[in-house]
Amino acid sequence: MTIPIYQVDAFARRPFTGNPAAVCPLDEWLPAETMQLIAAENNLAETAFFVPLSGEEADFHLRWFTPTFEIDLCGHATLASAHVLWNERGYAKDKVTFQSKSGLLHVRREADGKLVLDFPSRPPQPLAPSEHPAVLMRSLGPGAATPLAVLASRDLVVEFAHADEVLALKPDFVALIDLGYLGLITTAPGSGDVDFVSRFFAPEVGVPEDPVTGSAHSTLIPFWAAKLGKTELFARQESARGGELWCRLRDGRVDIGGYAVTFLRGDVQL
Repeated sequence: MTIPIYQVDAFARRPFTGNPAAVCPLDEWLPAETMQLIAAENNLAETAFFVPLSGEEADFHLRWFTPTFEIDLCGHATLASAHVLWNERGYAKDKVTFQSKSGLLHVRREADGKLVLDFPSRPPQPLAPSEHPAVLMRSLGPGAATPLAVLASRDLVVEFAHADEVLALKPDFVALIDLGYLGLITTAPGSGDVDFVSRFFAPEVGVPEDPVTGSAHSTLIPFWAAKLGKTELFARQESARGGELWCRLRDGRVDIGGYAVTFLRGDVQL
């Protein structure tokens, strides 16, 4: 069996930046065990698989796998999948709808090539000090600044006062696994035209630090929109590769916009 595969740098305008995702278009589902093995072999933060649907609300059914785990929501691999449909597979509409574990997800293509994800909003809830994981400060690593706030959605969210405090973090990945959350989002206000910055860590699912994390912005957008009193924001994820995200809060949903570029085209041989 031969399966097409693409590697796409998402939330990027040029190769070697943003977050690389593998995308495998399928005619029908492979066994989950096989898709997990392909994702482990790719060893990227996520590998996306999609199959076409007909006569339903969605155009395709989309699933995402880290090297070790099938995940419920992934922004950059959704962006990469839409990019593949439009730029590699001849998809003609200006909007694509995916069925997923997180419900219906829409992606639209703007005139300048930017792709905009329509994702659920997941506002984080503040945690009282008594609710903070016991390993929190150890998980942030040596010399970490004291957080301003600790909150939780699917992931644990730690707010700092300054962007350089986020950039300086050297997390303890073993302790991060003991936090009890899928991932750790660290965030702080930005400067200039950047409204906020973030970093994301998820070693429990095989992603020590994710370069750019769309799903984390389902939590970050409502959080920063409330703090800054605005619904349109520009964000940077400050990993080594870095990424840019155009963000908007709507009623119960968020828009997450970014660019993508194809890095690799090939085939998986099974």
